[in-house]
Amino acid sequence: MAYEIERKFLVSNDSFIHLANKFYHIQQGYICNDPARSVRIRKKGTLYFITIKGESTHNGLIRPEWEQPIDEDSFEILWSLCLPGKISKTRYEVSLGHHTIEVDIFHDTNEGLIMAEIELQTEKDIIQLPDWLGEEVTGEEQYYNAYLSEHPFKTWNNLK
Repeated sequence: MAYEIERKFLVSNDSFIHLANKFYHIQQGYICNDPARSVRIRKKGTLYFITIKGESTHNGLIRPEWEQPIDEDSFEILWSLCLPGKISKTRYEVSLGHHTIEVDIFHDTNEGLIMAEIELQTEKDIIQLPDWLGEEVTGEEQYYNAYLSEHPFKTWNNLK
């Protein structure tokens, strides 16, 4: 099993869009949404995936992740099995040296939330962060997509 090492940040506006190399729409749903494990299916543009994620480390930086492509028919069958609270977002990819910043503008019940993720090779990767990134929220459960599927951003009382 592989491990995902990533940092997450809030983004306050769409000033980054002109820097994006590409963008695509993402739809995702959860078959299992437990803090220790989640099973997610995702349509990413014209591609389809199933992903299993384990529990994050105490700092939220690292978590086990297994992802495999699936075909459209399998996606449609699994989509019908997903829990309520599906996620819809547009992802923009912005190059940053040897890294890519993936910025998600959320739609529907998570409208108003813009979040960026940077996947790292190791915990010790040093990155010069662009000034358009806001507060770091790595490890804050409320910013996990699995959490957002059950507790949409629009329902939060204390919006950041």
